[in-house]
Amino acid sequence: MMKVAYIVKSIRSAGLEMIEQANEIIEEYLAQGYTLTLRQIYYQFVARGLLANEQREYNRLGNLVNDGRMLGLIDWNAIEDRTRRLEGLTHWDSPRQILNAVAGQFRYDKWKNQPWRIEVWIEKEALAGVFEAVCNELDIPFLSCRGYGSQSVMWRAAMRLRGYETRDGQRTLILHFGDHDPSGMDMTRDIEDRLFTFGSRVQVKRIALNMDQVEEYDPPPNPAKLSDTRATEYIRKFGDESWELDALNPATLSDLVREEVAQKLDQTLWDKNVGEEEEVKRGLRHIADNWESILGGKGGFFDW
Repeated sequence: MMKVAYIVKSIRSAGLEMIEQANEIIEEYLAQGYTLTLRQIYYQFVARGLLANEQREYNRLGNLVNDGRMLGLIDWNAIEDRTRRLEGLTHWDSPRQILNAVAGQFRYDKWKNQPWRIEVWIEKEALAGVFEAVCNELDIPFLSCRGYGSQSVMWRAAMRLRGYETRDGQRTLILHFGDHDPSGMDMTRDIEDRLFTFGSRVQVKRIALNMDQVEEYDPPPNPAKLSDTRATEYIRKFGDESWELDALNPATLSDLVREEVAQKLDQTLWDKNVGEEEEVKRGLRHIADNWESILGGKGGFFDW
């Protein structure tokens, strides 16, 4: 826990109650292995009937959460901003440390001899943290499109997918996750059309958010974006409400990925590749554990 106070400030009892409710939501999802964004916390408030789905309520919650953190009432590590990350080189204190890290990070390409190559594409970078865990678990790459993908991203993706299709003889599949709004719905079509233009014959499958999921999970609605050039057709099909992918439970999104991948995975090949990978990891850990003896107990470098 990292609750540290940096200011002194009085908050009304109603505000303190909301901070406590935020902590309950945060702790519930941390227990499941998820760190939420402020927007995901807000949608949990809306889904539980604690707040109306209005911008002013989102702003109010954001201000209270900020005060709660500054007052030492909310854990600083409990909320993520997934759009801003510090980049830099990794450093090590010893050869043993990096060897242990290498052992943990060693991966065979467990999809190389599978009949399918699968990628997960999501509309919003803010949801990358939700998908990262399940995609790492399944050893599949994921891409945050940030809306409509740029031509550079789409062309490189097509070249990558074409390699799987022509060189390795694999079928390719993109699992697409986006908002249920005029542009979010159109992005699935756009991805497939442009990848086809660049020569890939990938199958693009929209996994969420779909109307059947809206009916099942009842996420809070937003007005359809009338300024969107695709609004007229969207409203004709779905009405004047839209829904954001962020409003779905992170565990639900992870389960949707697992269910789709399970349908394409050859489990026998997977288990064989995992076993071979673990054998190599054990060897690397053995080297790390015996690093000093390998050096002859001198603690220096090899005399090549």
